[in-house]
Amino acid sequence: MSQSFSTFSRQQLDINGLAEQILAVGEALRQKGWSVSCAESCTGGGVAYALTSVAGSSDWFNQSYVTYSNQAKQALVGVSAETLEQFGAVSAETVHEMAVGTAQQSGAQCTAAISGIAGPGGGSDEKPVGTVWFGFHFDGVTDTIRRQFDGDREAVRTQAIEFVIATLHHRLVAEYHRHDEIKKR
Repeated sequence: MSQSFSTFSRQQLDINGLAEQILAVGEALRQKGWSVSCAESCTGGGVAYALTSVAGSSDWFNQSYVTYSNQAKQALVGVSAETLEQFGAVSAETVHEMAVGTAQQSGAQCTAAISGIAGPGGGSDEKPVGTVWFGFHFDGVTDTIRRQFDGDREAVRTQAIEFVIATLHHRLVAEYHRHDEIKKR
């Protein structure tokens, strides 16, 4: 039953490759006077690890919750039992509640929530392995995004972490600069 880690094909998280985006996210948060917090399920704290991998992250990283179980989602970030029962842990409704609950619990103006099926088991026709839902909360506005990733467990988790960093970068840096340029015209 036990399987050696060496038998898995690995897609490693490249922190150095993400450093430039993370630094830009941190600078944008610092300029806004904001902090970021996370609620992670299938990534198991990987987003927090990536965000805190750069020096100075204590200026803008608040805290993270690893809410792997449904009980943790309820107790730590306030996901309702009804939501979990009706929609499941891997759903838009659940990550929405995770993102909002993380903001309420931590006081962060920016939050990311992740829940998915990394595999190799646990998938279904409706939610196959590689399905990951994301919730993002920016200064009171929350939205959800579904992605379908390919690969083994590690590849799905790595792609999910990279997606969060890219989305934070897009929302905090790219959109911020685009709106700033429009104002200057």
